[in-house]
Amino acid sequence: MLQLKNITKVYSTGGTDVLALGGVDLSFRESEFVCVLGPSGCGKTTLLNIIGGLDHYTDGDLIINGRSTKDYRDADWDAYRNHSIGFVFQNYNLIPHQSVAANVELALTLSGVSKAERAARARAVLERVGLGDQIRKKPNQLSGGQMQRVAIARALINDPDILLADEPTGALDSDTSIQVMEILKEISQEKLIIMVTHNPELAERYSTRTVRLLDGRVISDTDAVTEPEAEAPSAASARPSMSFFTALTLSFTNLLTKKFRTALTAFAGSIGIIGIALILSLSNGLKSYINETERNTLSSYPLMIESDTVDFSGLLGAFSGSDIFEEHPLDRVYTNTFVAKMMNTFTGGVRHNDLGAFKAHIEANEEELSRYTTAISYSYSVPMRLYREMPEGGIERVSPGLMSERFTAGASSMRPEGVGSGGIGSSSSMVTGGTTMGGQQMAEMWRPLISNTAFLSEQYEVVAGSIPDDYSEAALIITERNEIPDIMLYSLGLKTEADLEALMMSAMRGEQVNDSSSSYSYEEILALEYAIIPRHSQFEKSGDGWEDKSEDEAFMKALAEGADRIKITGILRPKAGAAAVAADVYIGYTEALTRRIITATNEAKIVKAQIEDPDTDVFTGLPFIAPEPIKFRTMDEIIAYINSIPDPAERQETASGIEQAQALGMGDEQLIAMANNMLAAATPKTDATYEGNLERLELADLDTPTAINIYASSFENKDAVTDFISRYNRTLPEGAEITYTDYIGLLLSSVTVVINAISVVLIAFVSISLVVSSIMIGIITYISVLERTREIGVLRAIGASKRDIARVFNAETLIVGFSAGVLGIAVTALLCIPANSIVYALTDIPRVAILPAAGAVALVLISMLLTLVAGLLPSRIAARKDPVTALRSE
Repeated sequence: MLQLKNITKVYSTGGTDVLALGGVDLSFRESEFVCVLGPSGCGKTTLLNIIGGLDHYTDGDLIINGRSTKDYRDADWDAYRNHSIGFVFQNYNLIPHQSVAANVELALTLSGVSKAERAARARAVLERVGLGDQIRKKPNQLSGGQMQRVAIARALINDPDILLADEPTGALDSDTSIQVMEILKEISQEKLIIMVTHNPELAERYSTRTVRLLDGRVISDTDAVTEPEAEAPSAASARPSMSFFTALTLSFTNLLTKKFRTALTAFAGSIGIIGIALILSLSNGLKSYINETERNTLSSYPLMIESDTVDFSGLLGAFSGSDIFEEHPLDRVYTNTFVAKMMNTFTGGVRHNDLGAFKAHIEANEEELSRYTTAISYSYSVPMRLYREMPEGGIERVSPGLMSERFTAGASSMRPEGVGSGGIGSSSSMVTGGTTMGGQQMAEMWRPLISNTAFLSEQYEVVAGSIPDDYSEAALIITERNEIPDIMLYSLGLKTEADLEALMMSAMRGEQVNDSSSSYSYEEILALEYAIIPRHSQFEKSGDGWEDKSEDEAFMKALAEGADRIKITGILRPKAGAAAVAADVYIGYTEALTRRIITATNEAKIVKAQIEDPDTDVFTGLPFIAPEPIKFRTMDEIIAYINSIPDPAERQETASGIEQAQALGMGDEQLIAMANNMLAAATPKTDATYEGNLERLELADLDTPTAINIYASSFENKDAVTDFISRYNRTLPEGAEITYTDYIGLLLSSVTVVINAISVVLIAFVSISLVVSSIMIGIITYISVLERTREIGVLRAIGASKRDIARVFNAETLIVGFSAGVLGIAVTALLCIPANSIVYALTDIPRVAILPAAGAVALVLISMLLTLVAGLLPSRIAARKDPVTALRSE
């Protein structure tokens, strides 16, 4: 039935291996009472834990019903403990917040036994140990002997084959110990009992067999099994699994033992829900008032179509409720799609748009589209390279600048894979409060202007100079207070990268950085001029390849002297109340410059050379795919190769090398291998690729932009533009449809700037408290894990899997999240009553705060989701706890 073959257990502690068991060989009969004796530290408990599947042996084999356990997985051990093993511990290990009956029934819940059968079997086994009248009590209401009998009843409830008792009388007085031992002796008539004890008198009196251990080895066995009967391997037991309802019950009962703490936790978690629910209530009542403001601000924000994009507008739409409702009659209760929309937004991944074909479609229908738009801008992933010749004689790159590269690198690390960063010609940033949406645009100060001079004139006033209308002209966009951020001084060339490095070094040394502001006259700004030096021109022909000279200051200065120039010709300031501009500041250039740089790049010699010879790396002159080197098979081939070397001196030197190698005792095979290796190493190679070289040369196609921005002239015309895109999509195969970002939907989601200010900003702030409270719930869950460590050990001992343990604590966080969500919604519903009365008294707007039912349900679900996520780490920690260590915890 149960055999231990040469079982060895070694513990590694602090880099030292400790032998707990060394070559234990034992066999057990189906029914006997075996006492294991020995001094402390001899391996008794380790032996018991290995037999019970709580600990695993280092070497040897444990054979159960004829089946080796060497290939057991976690699930097999769980099933073994649940069906075949019953544990009786010295300190009882009862779950304090469960009743006597619930403690005893616990193993049956993992086996899927019905509630009625569990109750009947628990009562029967409790009556067997003399506790039929204590079934509803809690463990703390019992004596030590009674608790140990409950532990025995729990061990027997699943009718195991083996009962393992670890010092079951160690914490009991003499009379109670005898009662417990009598019960165990009776059980041993039909089951195998293995008991660890320090008491040889008890062993002699009650056991049928005594095994003595010393230093991890068996030194005596009073009734050893001499020839174990051969057994056919038994089928694996059904794997236990705790139902989620059982996990909820355990967690709910545990939470009830800490009512005050649970109530405080739920209230703390509800604060964020209350705040967001109140904001949703207000926004729901104010939508009609806000719609007019939305119409007036629409022309500020384009429909943006990127070649590779993730549509984040769906996420904000889900939160605002703008796209989760469908029209339906008011005859039933309908559900919305809040959670589905949110999940699909996160998991939808990157979509690719064929912007070359769509650009051709736009140009073919330019007359129709022009009726709905103020401008259409095209972006290309080519950075603008501008340099300023400094008064002191040096040359300074201003675009892309050092700050741009650092910000872009940070943004690229956060951008979803496959999503482009934009580049020259991009009007894709949508500006709010001085920041922009898009990693590169946040740092790059040089950006294209909208290609509609009349529109620019409506939105900006010309402070000095004029609006650019040529590739060589640019405008500085300033704030309504005539300010620019100090970071822009580096993009204007008024400060250098050396100044920035010095500033950063001072900050790193802990020195006070000069934070005084500076000012410049309009004339000083309008005098700024820059050389346009595209990337392709920064290479010089060298032998068979091209050399990068961008770090050669003399070369770059010479380039700058003959390069095209761009000059700041205007300073523009937003007009008061202009809808299309916010507090954004940048240096704007015309789309003519975009086209000029791309055209020049396509006509460059180095670019043409690479395109004409796609198999050769234009920079090195080497083929992209290196030719296979010659491989020698015989010495005759080596000699023939040496004789074919045209240079006499090289031929003589190579031959001498072969002769010297032979003189040193190298055989033919060694010489052939050495020659092949030397020839392979001498074969020129390149790590570059054709596509990589074109990207390095910053080649772009004017017919294939990386982004298209369409500015609708009114709210109604935005719908016409989206309809234009939809009609085009219907001509495409499934999966190839154009996807776009609707900025007005992204920021406002069919509500107004006021809703954006009142709702989105406030929700963002209130969400912080929601996240903080979720983190707090996660911490409290971790504390619960620490408090319930012994309970974890007990559950593992009766067969609960790691997944079951995680399910218990996930259930606890869900209960707390649900309680917090429901409490938050209830409080909000009560607060809406006085809020409506006050607003009506002040503004005559009735029922301004109405909590939408969909929003209430969604907030409860979000509360549950956030608390579940916050509890994932603690539940994982709980699941991974070692059951042996957990059972020893206090």
